[in-house]
Amino acid sequence: MNYKIIGKYIKNLEFSIPNPKVFFLLSKNIANYKINIDIKSNQIEKDIIEVILTLSLTPTKDNFEKINTKIEFSTIVQLTKDEIAKNEIEKIVLIHVPSEVYSGLRKIFISLFESSGFKDVKINENIDFQKLYSENRIQ
Repeated sequence: MNYKIIGKYIKNLEFSIPNPKVFFLLSKNIANYKINIDIKSNQIEKDIIEVILTLSLTPTKDNFEKINTKIEFSTIVQLTKDEIAKNEIEKIVLIHVPSEVYSGLRKIFISLFESSGFKDVKINENIDFQKLYSENRIQ
């Protein structure tokens, strides 16, 4: 492995339900939301990269009041070799690190909903980041 994870933390967390009406309608409207996953990175030092994995729910329709949910999870990664090809670094950022941290991030996201009284939130247990990477390379 060409990297090691040296730190993980919640960088940003948004979870708001605007009013009681939205709260009561949410369980039947949850099908009107889709999960979005976004990955960004920042180079901190020559061999240190921050990988930010974001989960959010976005509405598929615009005709109802919305909840606002988004969690940004930062993973600090140290590259362990002096010379790593650019495409290998890309795979570390877009495949390997997200694959390692996704299950913990998912658990936090679901816990927010469960703690707010929603038991029926379904978020995929596993995401094939390799497949997503390959699909995005084709586009």
